[in-house]
Amino acid sequence: MKRIDLFFTAVFVPLDFLMLIFAAISAYFLRFSSSAESIRPVTFDLPLGEYLGYVVPITIIWLAIYALAGLYNIRPHRLAGEVTRVFLASSTGIAAILAIAFFSRELFDSRFILLAVWALAILFVGTERIIMRLIERALRKYDIGMKHVVIIGKTHSGNKLHQYFDKYPRLGYAIIDQVGSFNEETKQKILELKKYHNVDVLMLANPGVTLEEVQAIKTFSDIESMTFIYSADMFPGSAVRPILHTFAGQPVIEVPKTPLDGWGAIYKRLFDIVGAFCLILLTLPIQIITVIALALEHQHHILFRHERVGQGGKSFKYFKFRSMIKDAHKFRFDPEFLRQHGNDRDGTPLFKLENDPRITRVGKFIRRYSIDEIPEFYLVLFGRMSLVGPRPHLPEEVKNYASHQKRVLNIKPGITGMAQTSGRADLSFDEEVRLDIYYIENWSPWLDLIILIKTPIAVLFGAGAY
Repeated sequence: MKRIDLFFTAVFVPLDFLMLIFAAISAYFLRFSSSAESIRPVTFDLPLGEYLGYVVPITIIWLAIYALAGLYNIRPHRLAGEVTRVFLASSTGIAAILAIAFFSRELFDSRFILLAVWALAILFVGTERIIMRLIERALRKYDIGMKHVVIIGKTHSGNKLHQYFDKYPRLGYAIIDQVGSFNEETKQKILELKKYHNVDVLMLANPGVTLEEVQAIKTFSDIESMTFIYSADMFPGSAVRPILHTFAGQPVIEVPKTPLDGWGAIYKRLFDIVGAFCLILLTLPIQIITVIALALEHQHHILFRHERVGQGGKSFKYFKFRSMIKDAHKFRFDPEFLRQHGNDRDGTPLFKLENDPRITRVGKFIRRYSIDEIPEFYLVLFGRMSLVGPRPHLPEEVKNYASHQKRVLNIKPGITGMAQTSGRADLSFDEEVRLDIYYIENWSPWLDLIILIKTPIAVLFGAGAY
């Protein structure tokens, strides 16, 4: 771990403390300002000294909530994820203040101060985090804080990582070289690179590597004080944190399919119910306009109904706004249609056409902005789908899935997901599956929120929309 990384991690604690104190003081003076008093006079007595007596201990509690939310992890989150965590942790903080204020009549009387502290804390801390991350990125342009990496493995995974880090230097990884395998010749090469380029990270990107090779690379990295990162193909193993049991005095390790078990499943279902209900109400005007437009277009039915495969391989009745001509589904099995138009996903279980002649005029518009998928909110409310998850699966597609691809059936299909916010139809089927499995193995409430925030951006810009 570089000193600069430790510095940026440590400095956030005092900076957050100052921003929270500043937010609390600003909220106090804002409430007692002439503008606020002209709207609603102050009817309580709260001297500044007494107020600050409450603020300091509450700020310490708030910092503890930030810590529990992962805002002081050594390895930082992406900027969007970090700001989202600030928002959610600050909301939890204001809930803690309300609990404390219940026993303190003076603070409880001023709802304005409470709301102002919450809003200003998000604004000040979020701005501080953005500024510090921008400073961190600016320093990386001068090679300050950059991690110099040698990738071991000229594989598909290694090549994609190389391209990715070259494209996004702001992440802090500079690829110095990429070698095919680890041997004595490679060792000498890495030592030379370390001497002139200060190599400090070895990244193994070869799923087929033997255990002996992994141990040799790990030993070498330890001796040379380098960080060792292992990037394996996601299918052979699971990234879910194992659970340790003891039976008959023997340690037994359980590897869960997904964190979406137990309380994770309960939370996600409650979140889906509340989220779907709110989204149904918000989109009612759009639903009504779409129904009228489809009726005027003389569609056979307003809704397209079909069978889909959901969690555990169980089928369910799926529906959305119709965007294609009648019996459009049958054309995917028509030899003449396939000969004329082909299949953009040929060689995979999927069928896609970029310029699909089966799509109607209204259908083209509602698909462009994903309006056709709004009825899926009802499926979420009914428990057949989730707001976030893998795409809904067609039975004929699932029949052609490889065994590892069927892991996407471990959870409910979703309206949006990592694939939809990472390229939509531009992604290959294998890339979609990789993202879906990553989501299944690494699910968290934060990940759901980030995907939901990114979804409208992906829809509005129409990236990869067919």
